[in-house]
Amino acid sequence: MKVSPLPAPPPQQPEPAVDKISLASASLDPSVEKCAVEDNEVFRKTTDGVDFRTVGWVKASSIFLKVMFAVGVLSIPQSMYTLGAIGGSLSVLVWGAFNTYTGLILGNFREAHPRCHSIADMAYLVGGVVVKEICGFLFIVAYIGGAGAGIIGVATGLNALSHHAACTVYWAVIATVVIACAASIRRLQALGWLTLAGFASIYIAVFIVVVAVTLRSRPAAAPQTGDFELGYHVLAYPSFAAGMVASSTIFYSSCATSAFLPVVSEMKNPKDYRKALFTCMGIVTVSYLCFSLVVYRWCGKWVASPSLGSAGQTIKMVAYGIGLLGLIVSACLYIHIASKYIFVRILRNSRHLQSNTAIHWITWLGCTSSTSAIAFVFSQGVPVFNFVTALIGSVCFGPIAIILPGWLWIYDHSQYRTSGTLRQKVVYWLHVALIPLGAFVTIGGTYGVGLQIRDAYSSGVIGSAFSCADNSNSS
Repeated sequence: MKVSPLPAPPPQQPEPAVDKISLASASLDPSVEKCAVEDNEVFRKTTDGVDFRTVGWVKASSIFLKVMFAVGVLSIPQSMYTLGAIGGSLSVLVWGAFNTYTGLILGNFREAHPRCHSIADMAYLVGGVVVKEICGFLFIVAYIGGAGAGIIGVATGLNALSHHAACTVYWAVIATVVIACAASIRRLQALGWLTLAGFASIYIAVFIVVVAVTLRSRPAAAPQTGDFELGYHVLAYPSFAAGMVASSTIFYSSCATSAFLPVVSEMKNPKDYRKALFTCMGIVTVSYLCFSLVVYRWCGKWVASPSLGSAGQTIKMVAYGIGLLGLIVSACLYIHIASKYIFVRILRNSRHLQSNTAIHWITWLGCTSSTSAIAFVFSQGVPVFNFVTALIGSVCFGPIAIILPGWLWIYDHSQYRTSGTLRQKVVYWLHVALIPLGAFVTIGGTYGVGLQIRDAYSSGVIGSAFSCADNSNSS
C-alpha cells in the first residue's frame, strides 16, 4: 500500500505559500484565515464518516498529563540517588522548563504549518525525505519503547499483587493484550475519560507511597536490624556514565511533547494547545520534584525500581492495585500515538482515513496489534525499568526533543541570523546550540546506558531475556 507523501516544501521559503496567504488574509477577514487553516488540517471536521476533531483543551490537558505522568515519576527517585538532592532537583527543574519550551516551539511551528500531523512532517519541511524518515523511525521506536516500559510496570504490579503466582512473561503477555485492546479505540476523545481515571490512579498511588515511606523507621529494602547506610546525599559525584544515565532518565520523564502533536490534530481548536501544554507541564514538574525528593530523602539508595515498591510489601500491593490502571493507560496512549502516526502515513489523502471502510479498520487494527507485539518483545529484551527509560531518552528523544526543535525554530527565524537585532542574533545562536546539546545527550546517554546494561548482565542483575523471575521482589 502506498504511503502518500506531503507536498514538497517550496524552495527558499520559510513557510508554505498557503500559510502566508492565510496570514495575509487574516488582517482583512478572520473568516478567511479560519477557512484556510481548516483546509490544511490533517483531520477535517465532518459529519460524514469519523470526526476526529472532538478534543477540547481540558481533555487535551488530561491526555498530556497521562502521557507524561507515570513512567517518569517511577524512575526519578533512583536518579536522585545518583545525582544527589541538589543535582537531582536542578535536573528536574531545568529539564522540565526546557521540555516545556521545546513543546512550545513544536506548537508554534505546527500553528504556522497546520499540515504537520507529527514531528516527522515537521522534519520533512526543514530537512527533506531523509530527515523525515529518520525522525519518523525514532518517533515510533520512542513510543513503542515507552509502551514496553509500561508493560514492565504492569507485569511488575501483577507480580506484586499475586506474590509472583505466575511467570513474569505470562503477566507481560496479559498486559500486552489489554494494552493493545485499549489502544485500538480510534479517537482520542473516546480515551479522554480513561486518561483522567488513569492519571488519578497513578497520582494517588504515588502519593500513598510518598506518605508511607515517611512513616517507616527505615526503608523497606534496607537491612531491618543493625546499622545501615541510607545513601542520602545533598551533593553527589557520579561517574560520567552513571550521571548521563540519571540525567537521561529525568530528561525522558518530561520530554514526550512530540506525542502532543497528534493530539493537537484532533483538537476542536488547535490554538488552545498552549493552555493544555502549560497546565500539563506545570503540574508534572512540581509533582516530580516534590514526590521524588521525599522518596529519596527517606529511602536513599534503597528506593525500588519502579518506585511504587519502596514502602514495603503491603503498601506495594495497595499502590499497584490503585495505580495499575494508570500504568495500563500510559502504555495504551504510547501504542495509540505510535499507531496513529503509522495509520496516517498509510492512509493520508485517501478516503479511507476518515471512512468506516474495511481498509480503514484493517489498517488501524494492524497498526495497534503490531506495535503492541514489538513493545512486548522490547520489554522482555531489556526487562529493567530504569534502563529502558534512560535508553529511550538518549537514543530517541535526544534527536527528536532537542535537536529537531532547535532546527524548527531556526527554520522559522532564519532572518535573525543576518538582519536581526543583537538580541535576536543571540537568541538565534542559542537555538543553534540545541543541536550539539542534543548530540551530546544522544551519544553520552547511549554510551552510559550501554555500559550499565552490560554491567547488569555480567553481574546478574538482568538474568536473561524473557525471564520468568519475579521482578517485583514479592516472592
